[in-house]
Amino acid sequence: MTDVYSIGEMLIDFIPGSEPASYIRKAGGAPANVAIAVAKNGLKASMCCKVGDDDFGHFLMKTLEEYQVKAACPELCEEAITTMAFVTLAENGERVFTFARKPGADILLTEDEVKETDIEASVIVHAGSCSLSAEPEASATRKAMRVAHEKGKLVSFDVNYRNVMWKDDVEACTAAVMDILKYVDLLKISEEEVAMMGGEDSLQELMEKNGIALLIETLGSEGAQAFFRGQVIRVNGRKAKAVDATGAGDAFWGGFLSSLRIQGVSKADDLTEDIIKTAMEYGNVSGCICVQSKGAIASIPTRAQIEAYMAENK
Repeated sequence: MTDVYSIGEMLIDFIPGSEPASYIRKAGGAPANVAIAVAKNGLKASMCCKVGDDDFGHFLMKTLEEYQVKAACPELCEEAITTMAFVTLAENGERVFTFARKPGADILLTEDEVKETDIEASVIVHAGSCSLSAEPEASATRKAMRVAHEKGKLVSFDVNYRNVMWKDDVEACTAAVMDILKYVDLLKISEEEVAMMGGEDSLQELMEKNGIALLIETLGSEGAQAFFRGQVIRVNGRKAKAVDATGAGDAFWGGFLSSLRIQGVSKADDLTEDIIKTAMEYGNVSGCICVQSKGAIASIPTRAQIEAYMAENK
């Protein structure tokens, strides 16, 4: 049995105003972060995504092997590239990103690479945000969520609105999200994406319409809040030495999903307010530790580190 099966696809993601406009996310980064976070919590995890044949790709595969994460797509892709993001805090409090980048290509899964046997063997299926792209791109993760839903798995989805894919067509992006929501139990979304989707009232209506059990809105250093069965559950942020870093959001969600499994959750009906609040705090601490360590995959904390931090900072 696999506690969490993490799936993701990488698409070119530009930074507005960047020159040259050729920034791409780290291939395999987001789904691997979630899978490794789960593994560091002592749970079984597997990951299915493309991995680049470069320094980051080799580091990633070595890290997956070290934590016994099953790599469902172990081949390395020559077209993949790595972009490292360094985050610092400017004097006015704004985040400043510095990138080392070069041109790259889309890195997409094919539908036969996401095995139904891997979905069948999992408890939670987590899908990355790149499945928001237009058809026929990223259809593999959409199909995986549908199959997982049909098999009664707990389906997690991380919304990440990428404007470049939609060329300011918010309606088209929203329609893509609507298409996905009918398969989702747990939805992770940021404050900006909540606004893009029409605000909190609109999202709560969508939850009821699509049968979504839980929506987590992450608010950065301010913490996070969840919408669950008509109520709001809030967890305050933890003080950190930096405001953001690559991988912190994935560490949060990996810690959150880990806590759900540690508490015995296997389906949406198992969720309670106390379970959710514990999982949110667990994820919040995991993200905070990751930020303090600059956010690299290697800095995603272990279960022991998270629990020690929670005990020391009650």
